[in-house]
Amino acid sequence: MTETAANATAIARWSKLPTNVLEAHQLDGDFPKRHLLNDHLLNLLGELPGRRLLDAGAGEGYLSRILARAGARVTAVEPAGGLVDRIRQLEQAEPLGLEIQQQDLTEFRAEQPYDAVVCSMVLQAIPDWRPALAACVAAVKPGGQLVIALVHPAFENLWTVWREHGDYRLTGYLAEYEIKAAYASDFHRPLSTYLNAIIEAGCRLTSVIEPGLDPEVARESGIEAIEAYVDLPNFVIIAAERPA
Repeated sequence: MTETAANATAIARWSKLPTNVLEAHQLDGDFPKRHLLNDHLLNLLGELPGRRLLDAGAGEGYLSRILARAGARVTAVEPAGGLVDRIRQLEQAEPLGLEIQQQDLTEFRAEQPYDAVVCSMVLQAIPDWRPALAACVAAVKPGGQLVIALVHPAFENLWTVWREHGDYRLTGYLAEYEIKAAYASDFHRPLSTYLNAIIEAGCRLTSVIEPGLDPEVARESGIEAIEAYVDLPNFVIIAAERPA
């Protein structure tokens, strides 16, 4: 299968996510996003009113809507038709002024540069991901921000492995391979692969965050084996600046 065909296959799979799966997410995302991602993303982006932001690979649009409620002018780009339909449904129910575009991120070309581009939980889901990263970098204005969130490549199966063994076990970290799931796949790549690609694209790294779960939140959640998220990071957030 060619890389282009692999990307098209991935998009088709994400487009078929069942409605009940999409609707199970709260307005601010699922449990890990609410407690491990959102606050860090907002803190990195800083003051939002009036700023032009691109949510690159917006999924069902939960982050686009958080950013828009905070005052940003948001463009949500998402290739999967089923997810775009969900963004539009929510925008119709609660208009926030989102500009919604159904496009393959690897082919996206910004008409105007953005103050910041956020690419959250996206790159690990794209088989041929480097063109998507290049599109994100190209969309950032000089001096602007690029913020990327990923499932941490060292801890991709953190909760399930911890629940089974009471600790975490990993093999084959340095290889690249597909991680098959119920609806669509992710793709494992070492963290250094992403960091070096961002640097090679001409960006300056400004922050790398490996968020841990608040122990009190873990205790109150009642979720089995959730203490894994207290001890180890399931996500990594990378912030960079495009030089002026």
